[in-house]
Amino acid sequence: MTTPLQVTARLRTPVAEHDHVRGPVDAPVTIVEYADFQCRFCGAAHRNLTELLRQRADTVRLVYRHFPIANLHPYAESAAEATEAADRHGRFWAMHDWLYEHQDQLDPVHLSLGIEQLGLPIDEVRAEVDRQAHGDRVRRDFVSGIRSGVNATPTLFINEVRHDDAYDLADLLAAVDAAANP
Repeated sequence: MTTPLQVTARLRTPVAEHDHVRGPVDAPVTIVEYADFQCRFCGAAHRNLTELLRQRADTVRLVYRHFPIANLHPYAESAAEATEAADRHGRFWAMHDWLYEHQDQLDPVHLSLGIEQLGLPIDEVRAEVDRQAHGDRVRRDFVSGIRSGVNATPTLFINEVRHDDAYDLADLLAAVDAAANP
């Protein structure tokens, strides 16, 4: 009788100062999310993660990393670039949330409207997106995902271990509670 080799996928790039983080820095549970702004499954996960952060505000910190799948989602890279341009103005999470709330409107015209709605300097942000000024950052996140075994979006790591279960709220709450109380 043979037993299949079980390999647990682990986060290979640790959380660092340059990462985008929501939640307390000393939270006992860290979720690293690799996601694509145009992916509808990431949109569903976003809603659940937002509620998870609300319900476990003292327990969880969320780290967002870009994983745009450009061959399926033509606006994913420009959306990622827009969040990085917004980050220069301290508005990463505002742009992040706007993109997930308007996933069906990520074309350049609607993206410009979103940038304007957030009070960001439209010409400056559009210029950064158009020249891919933050492409290195987006690629760095993407490559770190590949190194950690990410092959689809969303992919979540809870305390550096890939979460292969569902990302509905009940499963996330159970996983976080288990990680917080090992």
